[in-house]
Amino acid sequence: MTDFSLHDKQSAPEESQALLDNSVNAFGMVPNLHAVMAEAPGLLEGYQRLHQLFLDSSFDAEETTVVWQTINVEHNCHYCVPAHTAIAKQMEVDDAVSDALRNEDPLPNERLEALRTFTLSVVRERGNVDDDAVQAFLDAGYTKRQVLEVILALSQKVMSNYTNHLANTPVDEPFAKFDWKKAE
Repeated sequence: MTDFSLHDKQSAPEESQALLDNSVNAFGMVPNLHAVMAEAPGLLEGYQRLHQLFLDSSFDAEETTVVWQTINVEHNCHYCVPAHTAIAKQMEVDDAVSDALRNEDPLPNERLEALRTFTLSVVRERGNVDDDAVQAFLDAGYTKRQVLEVILALSQKVMSNYTNHLANTPVDEPFAKFDWKKAE
């Protein structure tokens, strides 16, 4: 397997140094994902921008968690599932939601389950989602804007999930207690 560096401000390319400062400001540390991404400043910057844009979307904290974790679990991301479990706790998302997502169990309400189902359709069908699936999502109370915001989140998660697969990014200590493996 190819080894990828975990950059800090001293080892990172100059264009990534301010981006790593952004990471420290947002998370109190440089997450290992960001340390790996720093090798390619455009990737790190794009990831950080998409992260903020999705946080600023029309989804609330629970819905944001459902979209992120649905994608993370589907992509079998050993790093992002624990990281987003910790983020969900910081966002005060009910543990029942996080546990259901991690275990691929039904979510506590039909609306959140409709969001997970639609998100899975977008991921699995690579955007070629049929009209019935879109209509079911809209019938659950979501909007056309939110159809498109799922794509925004997916774009962000492809960046992180694929980076973690290629780099085998080590899980940061604060996230390690939320270690996860996909059920077989």
